[in-house]
Amino acid sequence: MPDRTRKVEFRARMVEYLETYKAILVINVDNVGSSQLQKVRIALRGKAVILMGKNTMMRKVVREQSEKDPKYAALLGALNGNVGFCFTNENLSEIRDTIIENKVPAGARSGAFAPKDVWVPKGPTGLDPGQTQFFQALNIATKISRGSIEIVSDVHLIKKNERISSSAVALLSKLNIKPFFFGISVLQVYETGCLYAVAVLDLTEQDMLNKFWSGVNMVAAVSLAIGYPTLASLPHSFANAFKQLVAVAVETEYSFPEAQPFKDYLADPSAFASAAPAAGGDSGAAAAAAPEPEPEEEEEEDEDMGFSLFD
Repeated sequence: MPDRTRKVEFRARMVEYLETYKAILVINVDNVGSSQLQKVRIALRGKAVILMGKNTMMRKVVREQSEKDPKYAALLGALNGNVGFCFTNENLSEIRDTIIENKVPAGARSGAFAPKDVWVPKGPTGLDPGQTQFFQALNIATKISRGSIEIVSDVHLIKKNERISSSAVALLSKLNIKPFFFGISVLQVYETGCLYAVAVLDLTEQDMLNKFWSGVNMVAAVSLAIGYPTLASLPHSFANAFKQLVAVAVETEYSFPEAQPFKDYLADPSAFASAAPAAGGDSGAAAAAAPEPEPEEEEEEDEDMGFSLFD
């Protein structure tokens, strides 16, 4: 198929996807093979479609579409690196999980940046004693046990975000350790003209409410500090005004119905203190009356004992 024809078909397919699907997941396919990508396509069949192409071609299509509808302009900032688009109308969190759950173990590559820390566990390695010098060159403490090399303690071989050395790759290869997992990663989400981080998909409804009320509290605090009334600060302003009116009423002879309970309390606190046990007065009297028969029984016993002694 001529290259020009292929470009025309790619453009037509991408324009169709942009107009058909409401959301796009921006995916990264570094170190992902064609067979692994095909497995993800099969898992997404009927729910989403993945479109891969050259960034220059995809930018051109997005730029043409943004001239017709400015909401597509946000996608231009996402076309950097080895990325592609996953178009869908389904639940974004479920589609994201389906994409990232397909991973394959992979060995370390010399010169690449490590995505995570790598530890070599202590214990037997299965290597013959003739390779002891290799471990000594890496400053790894070993001992000979049952005819094979044994690592004395856990070794922090590779640190996250640092380049992987060739010696570390050689050691992991000898030990048959594949410390990394390669798969498609989701970088960003495009929806209704907005491009946002994929971490937003993990937010729950309660998280959103907490963030909203946190914003309301900040608006109220700023409004009260600068004396500018807003809907968020009005309840606090009314409460503060009520406190000031009650303070004036308490210090003067002026009063109003809402302030009268405060004035009555300050005038006679004992009236409010006696009101609390009044409700339980009957039970208290019954409790006080209950132990009275015991002393009377003791007195009768004493009197009986007295008569018997004198008789």
